[in-house]
Amino acid sequence: MTVIYLSIIIGLAASLSTFLGGLFAIHLKDKLHLILGFSAGAVLGVAFFDLMPEALSLGSSYYSASTMLMFVALGFLLFTIIERSVGMHAHEMPGHEHAAPKGRLAAISLALHSFFDGAAVGLAFHVSPAVGAIVAAAVLVHDFSDGINTVSLILKNGGTRKEAFRWLLADAIAPVLGVLATMFFTLPESALAIILAIFSGFFLYISASDLLPESYHGHPTRWTTFMTIIGAGVMFAAIKLAGI
Repeated sequence: MTVIYLSIIIGLAASLSTFLGGLFAIHLKDKLHLILGFSAGAVLGVAFFDLMPEALSLGSSYYSASTMLMFVALGFLLFTIIERSVGMHAHEMPGHEHAAPKGRLAAISLALHSFFDGAAVGLAFHVSPAVGAIVAAAVLVHDFSDGINTVSLILKNGGTRKEAFRWLLADAIAPVLGVLATMFFTLPESALAIILAIFSGFFLYISASDLLPESYHGHPTRWTTFMTIIGAGVMFAAIKLAGI
């Protein structure tokens, strides 16, 4: 019972971390290109330093490395197909009531990732408190970036602050729902590895096709490049420190 309570507390802390990151982005909308640059690096960092290594580690007993990378590519291509099929490159003009579908789809992807963050915390604590603590540390740190990313993607695609706030709430609630879900199901490592690999592809696409190009558009590249490197570096350091 103590493990259940502890995992729920961590889930709530992850929600708070996400929420604070989103508020940070909302109040610095005039510096959105810098936030987008940081977000691009952070999303790349999550994909390269967190999701892909974890997917390869979990899947090593079931699939070859080339098979796991195939699932990463599948995620990238799947997100591309979904984007093209719903016409997400037709950005709405600023001031419209709703964000373009691209922003909403990316926000949904981030919320799903936050859900699996919470599920990972819950499942890790079922293994042992030590494993749970390591996973929780990684989740708490990069959920702050998740909040920034969610708000940035909505605002960039023509959404209002009000809509960005609604999506931020959805992203913030997701980790708690993920923790609670682990009380009712267990996910095989083989399936979890595939899911993480596919999400790696999603995140690579979001960063390379959406965040990076937009952060450079109409702004000097020096500072946005610097922020991209900082975003990736922060994620690398946080994940490494969480694994100590």
